[in-house]
Amino acid sequence: MGMIEGFRIQNFGVLKDIKLGKLWNEKGNKLTPLVAVIGRNGVGKSTLFDAFGFLSDCLKHGVEEACDLKARGGFSKIISAGSQEPIRFELYYRETTGERPITYELEIDIDSSLRPYVKSERLRQRRKGQSKGQPFSFLNLSNGKGEAWRGTSLGEEESEKVSIELIDARHLGISTYGALKEHPRITAFREFLENWYLCYFEPDAARSLPLAGPQKYLNLRGDNLGNVVQYMERDNPDQFKKILDKISSRIPGVNKISTKKTDDGRLLIQFNDKGFTDPFYAQQMSDGTLKYFAYMLLLEEPTQRPFICIEEPENGLYHKMLESLAMEFKRYAIERKTKSQIFVTTHSPYFIDALNPEEVWILEKNETGFSTIRRASDDAIIKAMVEEGITLGSLWFSDYLDKR
Repeated sequence: MGMIEGFRIQNFGVLKDIKLGKLWNEKGNKLTPLVAVIGRNGVGKSTLFDAFGFLSDCLKHGVEEACDLKARGGFSKIISAGSQEPIRFELYYRETTGERPITYELEIDIDSSLRPYVKSERLRQRRKGQSKGQPFSFLNLSNGKGEAWRGTSLGEEESEKVSIELIDARHLGISTYGALKEHPRITAFREFLENWYLCYFEPDAARSLPLAGPQKYLNLRGDNLGNVVQYMERDNPDQFKKILDKISSRIPGVNKISTKKTDDGRLLIQFNDKGFTDPFYAQQMSDGTLKYFAYMLLLEEPTQRPFICIEEPENGLYHKMLESLAMEFKRYAIERKTKSQIFVTTHSPYFIDALNPEEVWILEKNETGFSTIRRASDDAIIKAMVEEGITLGSLWFSDYLDKR
């Protein structure tokens, strides 16, 4: 299960050049399992969330289509205003605790026909025993051409360097070569990226009536919520009961959730409230109830996601539920056997009350109109005040974090 220790984004909207955590050639503390980004409206939180979605879409659909998906408007709308440089991503991650970290670098530009393409792409890692110097590139592409190393070792006798050329430079090299057995390191990174969960949950989508049929995993919009409930009821009833117990303790009245198949083969989610004989259905439930229920199901999936990104989880939720939700996110990321990572953007001081300064990043805009970011723990005064018992939410509510 991979863990992102740091990343850098350049020339992506208002994110002209931001860095979070540690990179291979820069000093810094690595990212925590739970990361929360706060800031005022318009500072770039949604753009930061979309940067992860864009990278995921590049893998699934290619860079040209990714530029137009989710109403992005094409390359000219995505690239930072006035920039003549490519869009760049740098991701520094570690597959497991004992593994040497890997760096993924990607540059996206436009060609003479003004169509976006992959200008360069590289995966690299230091060899065993190497603690300094340039990491070894085991995938290195420029304009769709380059080289890769087969096998699990880097530049040693049991590995082999091969020349490669993509048919279409608008698709990522990791998409093609990550599907081949002889490139296990590329495959591992591709699978890590493929298994990201970018939450675009819509309560109205969860109120839809999908065709009956159990499904293990919640999709990005949540319109298969009933199918996941059907799976949990059938295959994991004990875990499902634990979820219901959590919901019952936080949402007054709800004591049972189940599914019902209609005559035409569609699926209803039933909510039974204490004191009522007849059930309520998802179509009648509040946005907050459906959202909290979806988050609880997501955190109890049979296979843990390596990276979950959620934008403003507080929307529709009662403020006293937010601290407990943050603790559930922490439990998922830290306490389970397979470590994972959750990235959250939020406006809620109640949510960050449950966090420590190492987990919170403050996004702001500078005088040029582009975003800057800093870690709350980088301010010794903030750390000292939190150690004295003042919560981060209180400091933020009083505008103290923004002012420093």
